[in-house]
Amino acid sequence: MKKVLTIGRYFRKKFGEDVYKVPLSIQGFTCPNIDGTVAKGGCTFCLNESFSPNLAKPSKKFYLNPASSENPLLEKQLEQVRIQYGATSKRLAGKYGVKKFLAYFQSFTNTYAPIETLKALYEEALRQPGCIGLSIGTRSDSVTDEILDYLAELSERYEIWIEYGIQSIYDETLEAINRGHDSANVKEWIERSKAKGLNVCGHVIFGLPGENETMMLDTVRESIRWGIDSIKIHPLYVVKNTALAVDYLKGKFTPIDEETYIRLLVESIKMLPPTISVQRVTAGIEDDSLLAPEWCRNKHRQMKHIREALKKAGYIY
Repeated sequence: MKKVLTIGRYFRKKFGEDVYKVPLSIQGFTCPNIDGTVAKGGCTFCLNESFSPNLAKPSKKFYLNPASSENPLLEKQLEQVRIQYGATSKRLAGKYGVKKFLAYFQSFTNTYAPIETLKALYEEALRQPGCIGLSIGTRSDSVTDEILDYLAELSERYEIWIEYGIQSIYDETLEAINRGHDSANVKEWIERSKAKGLNVCGHVIFGLPGENETMMLDTVRESIRWGIDSIKIHPLYVVKNTALAVDYLKGKFTPIDEETYIRLLVESIKMLPPTISVQRVTAGIEDDSLLAPEWCRNKHRQMKHIREALKKAGYIY
């Protein structure tokens, strides 16, 4: 039996102990395909203010972009870093005995702001107790060489990861989901990030509109060629108040079934070189916002089935 190089195993091997990611959601961040810079409405599967009337933006609400000349939210953002990190790291330490953490800037596009703001937030996170590094979720059209150079400097002292949403290597798919950039853009910035010595995690979605099984596996195969160090794979699920929900309710979109998803996941893990870690193998949501597929409602059940399928293929997750 082969052990899958999970991110947990990667951290234990590198640091000699468990390292947990502490998710942070910082007010004032958005995305360039939500604010109209590259597209409007956001990705079709994303629940955001521009689509849902229940999340309508107040007229005085402030959102950052790289050209913002000021940031009136900075003090509040720094406080959010401290409060969120403190609460979650304390809970994880109490539950699992963990002493080391990565601050994970997770929600929206966490490089889509002036670099002065980014530096202030990242360095505030790195000052928190037990924080040994950062993981920064972003889009390939929202980074610059200046940001990558700064992260490369940090990587000399800390564990630094940049996480890119690849989703698919097929431009027709990216256009269908209103992604706002093409596959060449993702390839370029992954390769630039790797050239600067950064750790890169790629996010891939199975079950995107119009994609067949070959296309999904092609995305994993090509992502490996681009040089990613880690991968997250999850199924596309439909939540209320999204453009995808409209297509689903009109019968224009059929979600991937669990059997197909798990089979493709196993094939993907077989492809991975032993140096590429796995950070996620599924996703779902357990509240009333989920429309479909029903099997994405129970993550524990999903994981049970995934572990069983991997075991049959000779892998321990």
